[in-house]
Amino acid sequence: MCTAVTYKTKDFYFGRTLDYEFTFGENVTICPRKFSFNFRHTEKIKEHFAIIGMAHTSDNYPLFYDAVNEKGVGIAGLNFVGNAKYANLKSAAINISHFEFIPYLLGQCSSVREAKRFLDKINIVATPFKKELPTAQLHWLIADRDEAITVEPTEKGIKIYENPVGVLTNNPPFNMQLFLLNNYIQLSAKSPENKLSKQLEFVPYSRGMGALGLPGDLSSTSRFVRAAFTKMNSVSGPSEGESVNQFFHILGSVEQQRGCCEISTDKYEITQYTSCCNASKGIYYYTSYSNHRISAIDMHRENLDSSKLKCFPLMLSENILKQN
Repeated sequence: MCTAVTYKTKDFYFGRTLDYEFTFGENVTICPRKFSFNFRHTEKIKEHFAIIGMAHTSDNYPLFYDAVNEKGVGIAGLNFVGNAKYANLKSAAINISHFEFIPYLLGQCSSVREAKRFLDKINIVATPFKKELPTAQLHWLIADRDEAITVEPTEKGIKIYENPVGVLTNNPPFNMQLFLLNNYIQLSAKSPENKLSKQLEFVPYSRGMGALGLPGDLSSTSRFVRAAFTKMNSVSGPSEGESVNQFFHILGSVEQQRGCCEISTDKYEITQYTSCCNASKGIYYYTSYSNHRISAIDMHRENLDSSKLKCFPLMLSENILKQN
């Protein structure tokens, strides 16, 4: 269970929560321009746009969960269990496995518009990375500062949806999630008006009553509505500090706390990490469940013409500032 959002002030921001009951030992990973991507069913890419994101690295290969490239395009893969259907190999298509989807597009696309042209030729297949790692059932949010789309592999092929809210969670399919927002068009950041009856007088007894009915549970449909409401009504200053701070507050509205979502006895889904990437500048910010201090890694402070991955372990211990 995860939530991904976009946000724009002076710069463009892209990030997500990763909600799960355990971690695969992910790192913030910089993939420089000359790192060679070997794909299972299509030609390798020896040079490409530089990429930074969260990844589990295995056999010197970054399995990205979410990432942005140096051109300002971001992609996040979220669970789409039960609805994701990958295709068989097709001779007339570019066959890309699900774990190759993010680096294949981010390595070559400088905009969502370019990504759409690639998607016309791509066939997403279920080839696993290796036996020890299960095939993930995913759909993806792809965005730049101008637009966002949702890409879903289904029984009827790849579905591409324009995403006007810049939000993605899990099930049901995105078009249904977007339609269900109709049930919440009465929500407002303003105090409610009395529309029940002109013959009755009401005095709001609390601030925030314009958002009565905003769902508070942890289901993917409720998180979609809550993230959409928070993001679409969000206000912040244009500075980097104000923008990053506000982005983490937006995703804070859908955080999962240990104990609230039981998977099995003594196992709980929690927000393992929250990311916020300034896609305009290539700076990846994150917090972890056990460390709420924001950490930052700037891809442009590294050698982006290298051929070697650069991995940064997550800061997992709570960093508390003692003021006295």
